[in-house]
Amino acid sequence: MYEYKFVRIELNFWGNNPKDDYQDIIIEHGKEGWRFVQIFAPPTKGYGAAAYFEVIFERPINQ
Repeated sequence: MYEYKFVRIELNFWGNNPKDDYQDIIIEHGKEGWRFVQIFAPPTKGYGAAAYFEVIFERPINQ
């Protein structure tokens, strides 16, 4: 069994650049035992771009 964690990375309104560095987020969560699964971009806003990304992690649940 696994537990999952979803980390939202907001995008700047005009440039659509992430406000946080996704590479740093992945590295830091990896140190805590989380395994990177995927970066997900949700459906677009009215002007055709996503408002945020979600970084998805998983790790085994200790039983």
